[in-house]
Amino acid sequence: MKITLANPRGFCAGVDRAIEVVERALELHGTPLYVRHEVVHNRLVVNRLRAAGVVFIEELDEVPAGSTLVFSAHGVSRAVREAADERGLRVFDATCPLVTKVHNQVRQYRARGMECILIGHAGHPEVVGTMGQVNDGVYLVETLADVGHLKVTDPERLAYVTQTTLSVDDTARIIDALKKRFPGIRGARTEDICYATQNRQDAVKRLARISDVILVVGSPNSSNSNRLRELAEQCGCPAYLVDRPEDIEPGWFEGCERVGITAGASAPEELVRRIVQHLTPDAEPEELPGAPERMVFVLPPALRTG
Repeated sequence: MKITLANPRGFCAGVDRAIEVVERALELHGTPLYVRHEVVHNRLVVNRLRAAGVVFIEELDEVPAGSTLVFSAHGVSRAVREAADERGLRVFDATCPLVTKVHNQVRQYRARGMECILIGHAGHPEVVGTMGQVNDGVYLVETLADVGHLKVTDPERLAYVTQTTLSVDDTARIIDALKKRFPGIRGARTEDICYATQNRQDAVKRLARISDVILVVGSPNSSNSNRLRELAEQCGCPAYLVDRPEDIEPGWFEGCERVGITAGASAPEELVRRIVQHLTPDAEPEELPGAPERMVFVLPPALRTG
């Protein structure tokens, strides 16, 4: 059985930054350090930080007044920021800058009196945070069917934004449907779906052409990892989402000669290597060529050194 690795895969610049924000906050301010929501959606990363003294919470009333708090990479609503200020919390923001860009777009559209359509998945932390940037005038669309049922106040004053971790192809179809129904709708000059999501999805398409089965390394609550699995299957290649080697079932590989492996943007390379070792202990995997990623996001000023 031959193993082929997608390229790029794994951590993106936003995830690297979010984890570094937590680690630097731990170094400078000690424990307990509170993080609202999982800083990134990966079980190994979260468990490692928890062992270092991080306390993951969902509601701010779980955080003692005056404590240190980190906002996760997915971003938070305006109400959460205001509540943190009211409680006198020392806050470090690990929100991915690409998510912050979407937040800014929503606020700018509403400031100009335009309603905003957000393409995304209901309940996802990024969607909750984006919709919470303003008091009203934001509508969530998840599917093509939702576009047909959408009711807005003024079809001539509409804009759209998207969750950053969606399927690029599915989102393009929804945007096309929005433009057909609302010809005057406006969108960002650049795609809201992040560069890393796009690159990993392109890499999976290439991997699916030469693989009999694909493993996507990522946790079940990782949106971008789930999209990679779905995309591989849409390309005609059976695919499975695995969080650790123990999740792998031997029956998946019956009659398979070539197994492709990729990883979501919140999955560390360590997990990929563990899974490769589990499948083929004595063989070195082939790695496909792919788009180089040189993006780096700086830390908040209060956490920088030097």
